[in-house]
Amino acid sequence: MTALEWIAAGMLGLALLLAMLRLLLGPGAADRVVAADMLGILSTVVIVGIAAIFGNALYLDVALIYAVLAFVGVVAIARAIEGDRGGREGGE
Repeated sequence: MTALEWIAAGMLGLALLLAMLRLLLGPGAADRVVAADMLGILSTVVIVGIAAIFGNALYLDVALIYAVLAFVGVVAIARAIEGDRGGREGGE
């Protein structure tokens, strides 16, 4: 790996660490949802980086599926948190 790749890997590691800290120590539920989303995005970037390093396109398919599942999970968590705040607007 080149020096630039090492720097990028270090920055990704630092970003993962900071997002994990926000997930664990976040003052509110919204901060934790954003941190979970950030962890999903960063994990997808790591998988894409692994695909580039190994030169294997199969990892790109894994990254795509992982990104979609992470997005659906974060949306489900956000909707559950929103439901705790007092129900739906409008109708009932």
